[in-house]
Amino acid sequence: MRPLIGVTTSELRPGTLATLQRAGAPPHPETMLGTTYLRAIEAAGGIPVILAPTELGAVGELVERLDGICLSGGPDLDPFAYGADTRHPQLGHTDPEVDAFELAVAHAADASGLPLLGICRGAQALNVARGGTLHQHVDGHRQTELATVPTQRVTVTADSLLATLTGAGEALDVNSFHHQAVDLPGAGLRVVAWAPDGTAEAIEDRTRPLLLGVQWHAETLTERREHGALFAALVQAAGARPLRLAAAA
Repeated sequence: MRPLIGVTTSELRPGTLATLQRAGAPPHPETMLGTTYLRAIEAAGGIPVILAPTELGAVGELVERLDGICLSGGPDLDPFAYGADTRHPQLGHTDPEVDAFELAVAHAADASGLPLLGICRGAQALNVARGGTLHQHVDGHRQTELATVPTQRVTVTADSLLATLTGAGEALDVNSFHHQAVDLPGAGLRVVAWAPDGTAEAIEDRTRPLLLGVQWHAETLTERREHGALFAALVQAAGARPLRLAAAA
């Protein structure tokens, strides 16, 4: 059986379909998720399952049906989620209800020992779920080139899981589309990659089969082996879970 990988989607936009319109009320929002995440998981041998925000009481039951989780990119996390008492003037639109859903998914998956891969906002959500904090704004990390074009080289800790998976040694070429980043790492997490300006670019927990967050959009760089390897590791770890093997037997 191919493992089921849940992919969160935190980006909403005003609905334009006629079926989303209600007389006298604003249109219901539409959920957005780039298909690049789905294709990356499929190419690695998994079956992607889109996780749209739903009631928090159903999160545990939802996560139980999955073998792994990918926390995708998206808009800014609300500072309230990590206890900040001020808001940076360049903070983008936030949605605390969507944040609560994604953080609940991360908590449930973490507690169940599911493999977790966080991408951009997903890495930030993973850090916040572990009790960490974020820089609300960092300059110079939004490239104008296409997402398939790496624009910066990050330094990678040699003894990290990230270095092992990518096989890229102590440097990795990545893209960059964020303006928030990890500040204080959450419990059990360590920063294992840095941008030239010192911004945290990856976090991980080596005590888990796979709990890794990267600040770049690896799903658009999978034609490069080192980035496709992250999704391969997620799918492999998801397929090797003891409960899954017992069920298959």
